[in-house]
Amino acid sequence: MNAPNAPASAASGTIPPTASGSARETGSGLSFRTAGEDETGSGLSFRTAGEDDVPALVALVESAYRGEASRAGWTTEADLLDGQRTDPGGVADVVRAPGSLMLVAERDGEPVACCQLERREGGAGETVAYFGMFAVRPLLQGGGLGRAVLAEAERTVRERWGAREMHMTVITARADLIAWYERRGYLRTGRTSPFPYGDERFGVPLRDDLEFELLVKPLRRPPS
Repeated sequence: MNAPNAPASAASGTIPPTASGSARETGSGLSFRTAGEDETGSGLSFRTAGEDDVPALVALVESAYRGEASRAGWTTEADLLDGQRTDPGGVADVVRAPGSLMLVAERDGEPVACCQLERREGGAGETVAYFGMFAVRPLLQGGGLGRAVLAEAERTVRERWGAREMHMTVITARADLIAWYERRGYLRTGRTSPFPYGDERFGVPLRDDLEFELLVKPLRRPPS
């Protein structure tokens, strides 16, 4: 689990297409389909979410983290948290806020994964990005879809905002999830923050030792 949604800060817009993809307008924003097959074996399209997407995205996030249905995938938090993972208001805030967006991955017109991206300022005044609310349909987990979405998120914040780093916060009890991110270049910082006990917007904890750790990955521009 990533930390609860944080307030956003700067300007927003549409996602530029990759060099190998073609852009197209949709009712919810700009999307594009990459050329050929992605690493999951089936073409994906990515786009920014609009307000009409909020109900579907809430259902997607809840399915990946909460309840018995989430146990079909490995990202479930059903043994750590009960209650909700997010709600329509929380997702709508991400969609509406300047400097914040929800990236949606679709296959055959259906949302199969999503993540929150937010522009922030680093300690030295540099631009960094925050990655959160990452969800993949439980039955599609373990096949490379998450890797494809994470790579697209990194490309988006690098090209869109010039972000130098990607930041995220993960529950320290999720050692398997932290290891997954470490294999993709994220570094543990040892900087922790408390879980918001008592705020049921982010779930009902089933244990009393939950906390988040900040993970960071430097983002390098590909050679031109």
